[in-house]
Amino acid sequence: MKKLVLLFIISVKLLSAQWITDKELDQITSKGIKHVYNLEFSKAEIIFQEIINKYPNHPSGYFFDAMIDWWKMILSIDDKTYDKEFVAKLNKVIEMCDIQLKKNPDELTAMFFKGGALGYRGRLRVNRKEWFSAANDGRIALPIVQHAFKVSPKNEDILLGIGIYNYYAAVIPDQYPIVKPIMLLFPKGNREKGIEMLEVASRKAKYAKYESKYFLMQLHYQFEKDYRTSLKIAQELSNEFPNNAQFKRYIGRNQVSLGQWDNFFQTYTELIINSETIKELPEQSRIVIQREANYYLGIYWMELHDWNNSLKHFYKCDELSRSLDKDGSSGFMALSNLKIGIIYDRQLKRNLAINQYKKVLKLPDFENSQNKAEQYIRIPNL
Repeated sequence: MKKLVLLFIISVKLLSAQWITDKELDQITSKGIKHVYNLEFSKAEIIFQEIINKYPNHPSGYFFDAMIDWWKMILSIDDKTYDKEFVAKLNKVIEMCDIQLKKNPDELTAMFFKGGALGYRGRLRVNRKEWFSAANDGRIALPIVQHAFKVSPKNEDILLGIGIYNYYAAVIPDQYPIVKPIMLLFPKGNREKGIEMLEVASRKAKYAKYESKYFLMQLHYQFEKDYRTSLKIAQELSNEFPNNAQFKRYIGRNQVSLGQWDNFFQTYTELIINSETIKELPEQSRIVIQREANYYLGIYWMELHDWNNSLKHFYKCDELSRSLDKDGSSGFMALSNLKIGIIYDRQLKRNLAINQYKKVLKLPDFENSQNKAEQYIRIPNL
């Protein structure tokens, strides 16, 4: 959740919100973008390198080449393998755009790509808890996006960045009061306007359509609690990009929230299988996906009182968590161990249950896990 705290500050990114007038460049860029969203990184790399070779002074090839690294990270956002190269690519884009903007401050393409590069650099810095640097990226990027909107107010791609800012600037301070003082430095947001802009961009934007849908999917799930709308968007994205496990994960999460038991069982079972077959999925991302899937499959079997199957999945979730949680235990570890204790209680294995609850007390608190563990130590959860 911490990575969302300053998201509104740097959400002025414009993932594909650029104005490309060259038809050939336009076509091959669109093709490369689709490869990125479908996690076909090798195909995307070939296309963006072709763009760089043909248009060495245009920032698009460099920017989208950096997006390959971003999507390698996004399924396992704590993976720092690609950080250095990703930032170097974004800095290259910013430098190229600065050269153009010195010649013409109203140059739309340069504004788009600089805003996008700053936005992504800021998002990474939020994920790495580099709060001051992230806020500074947002401070620089916001006026660029605002000016781009004034220069081209009818460009639907620009609505992505403006829409994201409006929504998160309105929502995040209420969710996280600690950021309210920071918001005094930025214009006020508008929740409804933000959603409206993102919806328009998701239908009409040329390059930012998919990213607009992605943000709508996230905000309806995370903040609006409108799981049916989020599920619909996730299914649309997953149908178009079947290799992208991130969209499939949101299908499963929304199905869990809606109590669609048979559906989420199928979704997470498929995710485990697919995570083994997607060729270019980074290994750590594969483990992250399998951990989440095993957790929810454990819940599924627990609901059916099939303790053996449930334990199998929770133990797997705990095992995968131990391989992933290098910088501190995750919620998956705490909650899976809590549920293992509950199952032992229901199997009348009281000593084993108490051992599990004591283990939970040594882990960080997630969703009141420690209070529940203390309660269950006193009174068995039968």
